[in-house]
Amino acid sequence: MTDWNPGLYLQYGAERTRPALELLSRIAMDDVTDVVDLGCGPGNSTALLQQRWPAAQITGVDTSPAMLAEARAALPGCRFVEADIRHYRPEHALSVIYANASLQWVDDHYALLPHLVSLLKLHGVLAIQMPDNDLEPTHVLMREVAFEQDYPDRGRASLAGVHAYYDILTEAGCEVDIWRTTYYHQMSSHQAIVDWVSATGLRPWLQDLNEAEQKRYLHRYHQLLVEQYPLQENGQILLAFPRLFIIARREP
Repeated sequence: MTDWNPGLYLQYGAERTRPALELLSRIAMDDVTDVVDLGCGPGNSTALLQQRWPAAQITGVDTSPAMLAEARAALPGCRFVEADIRHYRPEHALSVIYANASLQWVDDHYALLPHLVSLLKLHGVLAIQMPDNDLEPTHVLMREVAFEQDYPDRGRASLAGVHAYYDILTEAGCEVDIWRTTYYHQMSSHQAIVDWVSATGLRPWLQDLNEAEQKRYLHRYHQLLVEQYPLQENGQILLAFPRLFIIARREP
């Protein structure tokens, strides 16, 4: 897959940062020394962590060189590491592991989440936010177009679910708080929805298609979006975007 596009991702920076702020606001910790931002992207979430805990050592982790270059330029006071979330190992136990819109790209949460908890200090916090939009028209239509055009399924795996995450994390020794929020983003057009998902969820579906195939896929995808998302009276479109939030505190 080609590298991530920071400019395209940040085209809706305010909308993408809003859940990051909500997640951060629910971490009730002041004495924080070490924070890791897993899947830091271009650093928009890392900047929030630096503002919240200016005296802490902040490390951003991502697999994308382009995203990391953007983050390093924006936040020279933070440390950034190119690494896979599954294989990243901090030098010592952490106060906070913050994963905003990143773990949905990593398989096997039954093994991953207990591993992340093991990297925390006692009373440390694992804070997670993941898009929970697998059943929204945006993502259902990605699968539908691929089926129509005889392309393989490239979608990410569905989330394990609230009850599974609660069991996984309590069995790992955590006190757990889980909630779900649906945001309604105002989009100016159906093409704007395509632009939004092109930066994230649509990427795997297009990765192996040539230019002509991509145009054919996107043309049909746009047609179906028009059918599924009606215009409001003022011409805007409301894009429902559900997200799952988890705060897990490691207990004795």
